[in-house]
Amino acid sequence: MMHLISANNKFKNMNSDKNKNSNSAKTGFVEVYDTTLRDGTQGEGFSLSIDDKLMITDILDELGINFIEGGFPASNPKDKKFFDAASKKTLKNSKLTAFGSTRKKNNKAKEDAGLIVLGETDTEYITIFGKSWDMHTENVLKISLNENLDIISDSVEFLKSSGKKVFFDAEHFFDGFKGNEDYAVKTINTALSAGADKVILCDTNGGCLPDDIHKALNKLKIAHKIDIKRLGIHTHNDTDCAVANTIAAVLDGVRHVQGTINGYGERTGNANLSSIIPNLELKAGFKTIGMGKLKNLLKVSRLIDEISNNTPVKNMPYVGESAFAHKAGLHANAVLKNPSSYEHIDPSLVGNGRRFLISDLSGKSNIEAKAKELGLDIGVISEAREAELLDKIKELESLGFNFESADGSFKILLNKYSSEDFKNKEYFKLIAFRVNIEKTSAQNIFSEAVVMIEVKGKTEHTVAVGNGPVNALDNALRKALVKFYPVLDEMKLTDFKVRVINSKTKSGTASYVRVLIESSDKEEKWTTMGVSENIIEASYIALADGIIYKLDKEQSAGEQA
Repeated sequence: MMHLISANNKFKNMNSDKNKNSNSAKTGFVEVYDTTLRDGTQGEGFSLSIDDKLMITDILDELGINFIEGGFPASNPKDKKFFDAASKKTLKNSKLTAFGSTRKKNNKAKEDAGLIVLGETDTEYITIFGKSWDMHTENVLKISLNENLDIISDSVEFLKSSGKKVFFDAEHFFDGFKGNEDYAVKTINTALSAGADKVILCDTNGGCLPDDIHKALNKLKIAHKIDIKRLGIHTHNDTDCAVANTIAAVLDGVRHVQGTINGYGERTGNANLSSIIPNLELKAGFKTIGMGKLKNLLKVSRLIDEISNNTPVKNMPYVGESAFAHKAGLHANAVLKNPSSYEHIDPSLVGNGRRFLISDLSGKSNIEAKAKELGLDIGVISEAREAELLDKIKELESLGFNFESADGSFKILLNKYSSEDFKNKEYFKLIAFRVNIEKTSAQNIFSEAVVMIEVKGKTEHTVAVGNGPVNALDNALRKALVKFYPVLDEMKLTDFKVRVINSKTKSGTASYVRVLIESSDKEEKWTTMGVSENIIEASYIALADGIIYKLDKEQSAGEQA
């Protein structure tokens, strides 16, 4: 264990040196503007209630986000109610921002309903978007280029006269800059002259590459003499370059970045703040939310996934479950010796952790590392037994088992090879089971399970019903065992998943299936699995392993006591 601790210390020292060097090369503070509550909700399948938005506001404020764009109050009653409720909050780190549009083409700003709502919204900052692309101006708005400049100026001046600080989102700026550079620049200067506190350059279609951003900003600085620090960047991810485009803008002098947590947003999403923030803090040497709050990044990412009812993306950089997971044996061996060999940062800096996966690609190092991760003493396994365990894992993986998804089943397997007591322990033995499913005349599905097992030399024959065949089987098995092992009353099934496994000889409904069952007690959760051509048999294997895990845990606790 000491060599792992030593390696982690080396990693921390190495990253500390890197950060010192980076900070000496580039210093500065970059404002972070989060639009999860507005632009994020335009993403498919992403919807938030008012209470959800209030909760996320608190979470983002705690993370240290500078600006939180709460919504478009003039567009719908829900967002207006949100701002009414949010005005009663006292935020510690964040400024709440309301979003809207420049005035309509036939209105004066002081008579425009949308701008009036923004002027009356209880926020210090307002963000409005307007056209900066001549094509949009003439073909979509159907107005002249000069009329559009008047709209921008009139709208910004009205909000400034209402006592607001104003961010102007130059919509489609980079497309406009490519098509008519001089006009796109005029829209920026018009907004700034009217009093806009910042102009945000938007890659609305998400079609830019980092070099496009660099070339445009370089021209704005040199040819057009625009103060880059008065600009911000807002990119979409249609080329999968939103994060890279944002970083490119900062490296060119921009000090205001916009995006969403986890990259939520319309089409392929917005610039992902869960990557931008650590990239700026840990790689580029800029300060955003600060290193102390950076450790909460993973928690915030997961909370927003949970609140919005979205499944976390496993392979997301920095905050994904797989971001620091090691599966190949050579990689695990190297990471145990020196984490920086296959990790670009210390995972704890963003609140994440290192994981070692067990599969047919595993070597002995994976097993040793995974055992330590689970708190098991691998030292009691002989080299010969460890080799047998590795062969067994690879054999089971070839049949469809997937131990990287089922720590509980792996721990049971490890116990059998690491201890003679566990190896010879048999808590119960299955004799037979039967499951009946019947559809009654009342249109209900009726499930009944019969289980016959042997426990401590006694045969138990039980019958139970349930909400489906697996639930009935679970109830029957527990009913048979609880008189022998009362501690099973503490355990409950919390999740059930089925996956069809590709098979060389079977296809469709005749394929093998993998069942994953998550169980829990008062202290922890664990996942076990079963594989079979028959979904009920696979479920029984996973259920039985879940029970064995609980009983193994109690036995270990008893021995330690």
